[in-house]
Amino acid sequence: TWVMMAIIIIIAFLIRKFKPALGEMIVEMIYNIVSSVMPDDINLAKYLPFLGTLAIFLVFGNIFSVVPRMVSPTANLNTTAALAILVLLAVYFYGIREKGVLGFLKDLANPIFMLPMEIVGQVSRTLSLAVRLFGNILSTDLIVAIVFSLIPFIAPLPLIALGMLTGLLQAYIFIVLAALYVGSAIEVEAMEKERRILKQEVSKTYIN
Repeated sequence: TWVMMAIIIIIAFLIRKFKPALGEMIVEMIYNIVSSVMPDDINLAKYLPFLGTLAIFLVFGNIFSVVPRMVSPTANLNTTAALAILVLLAVYFYGIREKGVLGFLKDLANPIFMLPMEIVGQVSRTLSLAVRLFGNILSTDLIVAIVFSLIPFIAPLPLIALGMLTGLLQAYIFIVLAALYVGSAIEVEAMEKERRILKQEVSKTYIN
């Protein structure tokens, strides 16, 4: 994991210094993926640093086993569990920042006696994120390793390509689900939006 993060930092530095246009393309691609599942009327710039960093880490982490003598960090349940917990914390952080504590809790469980079930749902989807990513990456790495040990030259190459494709697909699924969870936490109902807009207009009128 530390080797991979060092490589990511070096690549990011080189892109920023020599190919800034490539960096803009990467950011735009991540932006388009996130915007496809987030609410239309929010400022994505608030959430792109977290979701973008998560996406880049996942892309590298899922295919890092193609580097000789390296293992994909996401083939370890500790790593995927940590990433899923970060997503869970981000949901609560962004939701509370957008709606306030009372507003977030109100939207989290309405009626209030459904709160325990909602908490169970939040925990279960976090476990699902962690186990799904871990299982897919580990199984792909194991299959490639077994085939490579039996036929160590040309035959494993298609499986390596398949493993890379699977890694990219799993990174896409993870980041889309993360964006969807964050989006559901920060989405504000229409009446609440109108109330906020009216409150801002009244405040501006009073100040003027």
